[in-house]
Amino acid sequence: MGLTKALRWGCFGVLGLLAGCGGMDDGRAPEEASGPGHTDAQVTAPADAVEAAPALTLRDGHQVQATPPVAPLPSQFQPGFHQALRLSGGVGSITTYRLKVPVGRAGSRVRVTFRSGDGGMTLQRATVAKAGANGALASAPVTLTFNGNAGFTANARTLVTSDPVAFPVGFRDELALSFEVKGEVAQSMIDAFPDSWMRTGAFATTQGALGGQRWERSLAVATVDVEGAPGRAFVAIGDSITEGYMDTFNDTRNAWPALVEKQLGVPVVNSGVSGQGFWDANLQLPQEVLALQGVTDCILLLGTNDLGAADMTVEKLEQRMTQILDQLQPMCRLWVSTLLPKEKTNEGSYDAVKVQRRAFNEWVRKLTRAEVIDLEAVMRQPGNADLFIDGLEVDGIHPSAEGHRVMAAEVARVLQEKGGL
Repeated sequence: MGLTKALRWGCFGVLGLLAGCGGMDDGRAPEEASGPGHTDAQVTAPADAVEAAPALTLRDGHQVQATPPVAPLPSQFQPGFHQALRLSGGVGSITTYRLKVPVGRAGSRVRVTFRSGDGGMTLQRATVAKAGANGALASAPVTLTFNGNAGFTANARTLVTSDPVAFPVGFRDELALSFEVKGEVAQSMIDAFPDSWMRTGAFATTQGALGGQRWERSLAVATVDVEGAPGRAFVAIGDSITEGYMDTFNDTRNAWPALVEKQLGVPVVNSGVSGQGFWDANLQLPQEVLALQGVTDCILLLGTNDLGAADMTVEKLEQRMTQILDQLQPMCRLWVSTLLPKEKTNEGSYDAVKVQRRAFNEWVRKLTRAEVIDLEAVMRQPGNADLFIDGLEVDGIHPSAEGHRVMAAEVARVLQEKGGL
């Protein structure tokens, strides 16, 4: 069984978005986008009943009603994990994938959203469990259902959400999502999920090591929602810089959104897509971001792949960012980052890239509709805005592991200072 990767995006040299990435500097070729296809309804637990406040009797015989207790807010589903799945791969026969994912939210129930690829997809069975090592489960697998059924068949580029299932999780727990699937399956751009596996056949309920072979690319699983006390929930939107590309093999837990999540104790799910530019981000926003429920804040780091493209101007960069902000503003509080230094380009004139990046960053710093996070300021050399501080990049475009730590510290600082965290 083989997985054919049908690249729909003309971008990425090595693989490369939060707003500007770089493995591919030309990721703007549009892909047909279909609207969200959630099949589930929002599930809200009833609020606890409020008891009548007791009457207090004063010494003169008068009675005063005490302040009634405050009813707890109803629990709510909010995303604890998310991955934009831009590519499509063909799975010829039933194959079991066991994806190991971190979850940045605590709660009592979960539901999982799956996404099909560029054609029909059949999911035969799926389970969720706590993840063990080497493809084994650390708890008994719990079966997921879909409108009461064990599986589903979906058309191209469709989102299908499972029924909620009782499954307590803690903040930063790692889950093993096992599912038996065939057809066209959506997948991410880079390998960033260590200790994930695939094996031909039906093994979703196997509790021991799955066996088969390693498969470290996010596949089919778009979102894990966790039901718990309502709170802040962030989504990071960008390119390979956000998705977490550093080398041939990566780890989503080392990308700056995951590091911010760990520092602040709130979910910061990752919707970065390597090679992405403004054009494709606008097209894919309905499925990859707007379909999320319970998001309160959106962080954008986007635009690096657009720099230097044919016919690109600073005005077009500003217009395309504005289009994205217009779509997001009804959904979430907006946070926009300046673009990181870029020491080379795979497209167009590097002189034009430098001019456009500096001008676009000045425009971002003057935004009033969004809070500004100036990541360029903490990543650039003091004497040259076009160069990274030594040790903070791996190839002149992508941050190193230390670069991601520096970025995360600055994002966390600004969110605490301006966002009330």
